[in-house]
Amino acid sequence: MRSTVAAVHDVVTRLEPADNLEGEHRGHTLGWLRRTDDIFRRVKPAEPVQHLVSYVVPVDPADGGLLLVEHVNAGLWLPPGGHVEVDEDPYDTAVREIEEELGIIAKVSPEPLFLTVTETVGMDAGHTDVSLWYIVEIPRDQEVSPDAGEFHSVRWWSRDEFLKSDPALFDPHLHRFLRKLPG
Repeated sequence: MRSTVAAVHDVVTRLEPADNLEGEHRGHTLGWLRRTDDIFRRVKPAEPVQHLVSYVVPVDPADGGLLLVEHVNAGLWLPPGGHVEVDEDPYDTAVREIEEELGIIAKVSPEPLFLTVTETVGMDAGHTDVSLWYIVEIPRDQEVSPDAGEFHSVRWWSRDEFLKSDPALFDPHLHRFLRKLPG
């Protein structure tokens, strides 16, 4: 097993599933990592057809609100994040993506909180993202510089607002992530 793939395998092994679906996603991902070293996207949008992604979820430490982006390609409200480059550590991807997409330099959680396996939708539909979800605590008044090429808009969502909204507006696993998020 390639050393960078082995490192991802170790990260996924340490994740404690919050529910049966995350347990299934963890089992799927560990099997995938044992079967192939071809886990990094090489060609946009979908080569290989399943590849690794790092989400980084900005959380307001005062009230637990989430900063989400209205993603141009997906047509959904998502956490910022992106594809893990070849041989890049997923943590480094999270740090890079929060800076590239929101202009924020901040301390990202060293370990992901959540794991999902998702069939993509929108303009780049039809491939599978294996996503590690990291957290970064930032206050609501933190200035951000969103990447206008990637997002229609960016906004803070209170937990209450989020829970009262149509789930179809968001990543299909975001409600489950929120249940796992401390606080």
